[in-house]
Amino acid sequence: MVLRKFEEISLAANYHLIELPVFEDTELFTRGVGESTDVVTKEMYTFEDRGGRSLTLRPEGTAGVMRSIIENNLDRGQLPVKVFYKGPFFRAERPQAGRYRQFYQFGIEAVGIDDPYLDAEVISIAYKGFKKLGLNNFELHITSLGDEESRARHRVEFTKFLSQIDLDDETRSRVNKNPLRIFDDKRTDIQQKIASAPLLIDYLNDVSASKFADLKLALTQLDIPFTLNPRMVRGLDYYTGTAFEFVHGGLGAQSGIGGGGRYDGLMKTLGGQDLSGIGFGLGIDRIILALESEGLSASAQLAGEYLDLFIIPINSAAKSLGLSLLEEARNSGFVADMGFGDRSLKGAMKAADKLSARYVLVIGESELQSGTGKIKRMSDGFEESITLSSLVNALKNAL
Repeated sequence: MVLRKFEEISLAANYHLIELPVFEDTELFTRGVGESTDVVTKEMYTFEDRGGRSLTLRPEGTAGVMRSIIENNLDRGQLPVKVFYKGPFFRAERPQAGRYRQFYQFGIEAVGIDDPYLDAEVISIAYKGFKKLGLNNFELHITSLGDEESRARHRVEFTKFLSQIDLDDETRSRVNKNPLRIFDDKRTDIQQKIASAPLLIDYLNDVSASKFADLKLALTQLDIPFTLNPRMVRGLDYYTGTAFEFVHGGLGAQSGIGGGGRYDGLMKTLGGQDLSGIGFGLGIDRIILALESEGLSASAQLAGEYLDLFIIPINSAAKSLGLSLLEEARNSGFVADMGFGDRSLKGAMKAADKLSARYVLVIGESELQSGTGKIKRMSDGFEESITLSSLVNALKNAL
């Protein structure tokens, strides 16, 4: 049900489902994700197939989306290409609460247009989803990782700063590949050593600074609160420009429930056109933990939002009519279900209550003979008499 909420919001913004293979050529991730990342160096499930090809279970979704766009020439059509994906992903990590070897994500990508207002749209889809789920104890953190020129200017000063502090060999090796990765190091002594490090956001050129200002303006117009976090580093190397993360206060160390950013240059790196893109990945497992931390149930909370009508037939003839009414309601856009099997009226009412159905219609012998019935509003017990042939109109008026 959590996935369904994000799907609906994405479809309303003209994003379309893209199906990704569970495994890809390993090179796709080593080139696209970045060789300095923990994902590539430590966490990928990689194996050889019978043909001697190196394959990897997908650790993230963006690289696979870009490969698919390139191979299917979607970048040659109407831009931006707007897609969403969902499903299991895999990383060889030490399992703990909110961090699993097989985890589930929902993500979107908007590829081909570099526009801070598109960045705001992407962020707003995630924000709306969290709010519609009922989450409140979360924050949006944003920063800008700048363009190539901005990062080059910062890298000169940052590298000079890092050369003057003492680092172990492994950290030094990682820093040599991507200096910004050190901001992602959670060790207290490392954080103390880089407390006065130069920040990339202070080295943005006029173009990058202007885009970041437009993003903040757009988020303000959308009433989306945000916190500026210039030390934020995304876990993948392809990010440029806008970067963001949603963090939840009830999850402890694994506080991130989703994030993303812009990735100029990724498509070119993977052999396609030099087009920009932006997207996010949301951790479904962590979202469910976040819901639980706020006393919310993903299934119980959402069921009533979707089940408009539950029909309870008392006998076989009622079941036959109920099936027809069920189909009519569904064809009119309502989400409807029926009590199948041989449940008693009491048992069927309990089922409707557990499903948080908005309205219930009981069909028995008297309803069959008269062609009338009563739809019961489950929230307060109010009943309205209707003719069974006018059920859809009655639902339209009620809902």
